Amino acid sequence: MKINKILLLMTLGLAACNQPKQLVFESNGRVDYPLTAQEETLLDTIQKKTFLFFLNEHHPEWGIIKDRASSWAPSSIAATGFGIPSFAVGVERNWIARDQAAQITLNMLNFYKNSEQSADTATTGYKGFYYHFHRLSSGTREWDCELSTVDTGLLMMGIIFARNYYNSDNEVEKQIRETATFLLNRVDWDFMEMPDEGEFARTISMGWYPETGQHNMGWKGYNEALFLYILAAGSGMNNAEKSYDAWINFYRWYTPYEGLSHAAFPPLFGHQFSQAFIDFRGIADPYMKEKGIDYFENSRRATYAQQRYAIDNPHGWVGYSSLCWGITASDGPTDAYNFDNKQFMGYAGRGASGPDYNYFDDGTIAPYASLSSLPFAPEIVLPTIKSIIEINGDKIWGKYGFYDAFNQTANWVNDDFVGIAQGPMLIMIENFRTGLVWDYVMKDPIIQKGLNRLGYEYLE
Repeated sequence: MKINKILLLMTLGLAACNQPKQLVFESNGRVDYPLTAQEETLLDTIQKKTFLFFLNEHHPEWGIIKDRASSWAPSSIAATGFGIPSFAVGVERNWIARDQAAQITLNMLNFYKNSEQSADTATTGYKGFYYHFHRLSSGTREWDCELSTVDTGLLMMGIIFARNYYNSDNEVEKQIRETATFLLNRVDWDFMEMPDEGEFARTISMGWYPETGQHNMGWKGYNEALFLYILAAGSGMNNAEKSYDAWINFYRWYTPYEGLSHAAFPPLFGHQFSQAFIDFRGIADPYMKEKGIDYFENSRRATYAQQRYAIDNPHGWVGYSSLCWGITASDGPTDAYNFDNKQFMGYAGRGASGPDYNYFDDGTIAPYASLSSLPFAPEIVLPTIKSIIEINGDKIWGKYGFYDAFNQTANWVNDDFVGIAQGPMLIMIENFRTGLVWDYVMKDPIIQKGLNRLGYEYLE
């Protein structure tokens, strides 16, 4: 018996030695960039005004966040996902009491937990996923929107933050942790895997409709869905590694200007949404490791490429310069503003990675585009924001801080506030200053497991 016990222990020890090494990826905290007192005050002001959007535009009972400030707007699961850590920023900045923020957060989580999950057309979600937009009157699906993977993912990233940040030993925060775990465990990621054929084979589907089934497109190539694959892998998706390989196969490595080669995605939000939650500094998947950089450096180069594009200004838009740039998804002037062969696009997924790789550039600038890049390149973002304020002043500034977008060529300003612009802007400023959201998300076992499963390693 004694010998058998020793042999058993030896066998277990050898088996443990043969297991893949599990790395622990830690957040590096704030970005090491000194701020002047004036810059601290500027960022305080921007953050506080932006925070007021979440404080004033959440449902008083359910906590869920409106898509935008307009009176007609429904709630958005993506805006709510960004809103969850935004309330914590308010706590840390002493703009809201912790117990109030915790109660609002618990209300959100209870709304999603208790709302109907079924394949019917008038529910809140199905298979643990949620419809992109919900009616504020009933909490059910708005319009004919999709059961959205990326927007559900953003909601889940906010929930991951919540179950780590709200760590106090009181009933509300205990319920936050328990409900967060329930919601995270309920998502059926295998349900959203694309079939093993066609252009989008094995990728994560963009969504599902109760009327027609799975979306005919999947998430492929570098864009805002990077975090989605890490989340799915960490949550137990069976074919996550193969799905991630399929996603990476469509990356475009692009050299718009000397020294700025990067995995390109023209709209800046695609470089920002994942990194609002995940701290990629110093770690890389096999693709990035081969390139010798991490995704943080990739986004820094993309940010510089946009500034360079604005300096060159190939289409001659009014205002573009080294101190006025930031092209990303936003509202814009409609074709009613067209003149002198200049065409405007309305709402569009604008972006620019370089002179021959840009989407829908019509002279529209979104302030959140540059501000959400603050951690990547503070040395060019801060002067840009100061200049935009000096030149435009109150024309682009309202009760919740920066308006969504402006276009100097069309002499147009969109005086609305959009949740998926407000959230990244507030969070990325805070990550730059303190690393708050990175610190609490990176410690979560789902994120750790996802990074390990997808082959992330520390860069040498």
